[in-house]
Amino acid sequence: MSPGIKTQNRLKADSYQSSPGLLFPLILFCILCALSLLSGCGTKHTPGPQAPRSHTKQLSSLGYTIQAGAFSQADNAIRLTEKLDDFGLEPYYFHHPSGLYKVRFGNFSTRKTAESRARHLVDSGYITTYYIVRPQDSSLAGSKAGDHRHLREKLVQTAKDFIGLPYQWGGTRAEEGFDCSGLTMAVYRLNGLDLPRTSRDQFGAGTAINRNTLTKGDLVFFAPSASQKVSHVGVYAGNGRVIHAPSRGKTVRISSLKSPYYQNSFAGARTYLQ
Repeated sequence: MSPGIKTQNRLKADSYQSSPGLLFPLILFCILCALSLLSGCGTKHTPGPQAPRSHTKQLSSLGYTIQAGAFSQADNAIRLTEKLDDFGLEPYYFHHPSGLYKVRFGNFSTRKTAESRARHLVDSGYITTYYIVRPQDSSLAGSKAGDHRHLREKLVQTAKDFIGLPYQWGGTRAEEGFDCSGLTMAVYRLNGLDLPRTSRDQFGAGTAINRNTLTKGDLVFFAPSASQKVSHVGVYAGNGRVIHAPSRGKTVRISSLKSPYYQNSFAGARTYLQ
């Protein structure tokens, strides 16, 4: 190495030693960078159970449906749902504002398809008359984008309309929890949301929420024990209450989530609306 290069290196070293003001900011900058990286990792990997969710799973909107029957007795509507269920149409009955019990079923992408299926059922003798319900007539279609408060109120009101009814959806079914999931499916589909048929599918279709953040219209799920699958579901009505069909043959009712049974068997809650 030439004497000139040695002299330059020595001058650089001397300049660092004689200028501590330049070295201190560099060290401080490195420390701050390290702390920032550690903080970012902690936030990313340990969000905690209360972490907010950025996206909510959305149910598909229901298409055209067929409405049939006009019965003064709920039992007659139940029998019609049993017949139609053999076609895989997932029928559900409800108490119409007229005071009669009617049945809805199907989910068709076009009115023409719905009309074709309805006429086939008339020709086969399963129904006598029918009415095609349009998707734009639902509560979902009438709700404002991003504001589902009215729709949530409608979901609860629809569930309340079933209170006192001996809710059975396809009374010959033996699947556990079938009546309760038929009720929640009917409540959502009557308002234009394509909620799945069984409580387990409903549990998987929604976004998990904490029990203390329940909002009207959300669904609450129950299981006999932590090791068993979900077998019961109801509609959250607010103020710690749930509307549900408790078991086959019993009437739809309101129960308190604070009761020992529902506290011990609570399996989770799901929302389907942002």
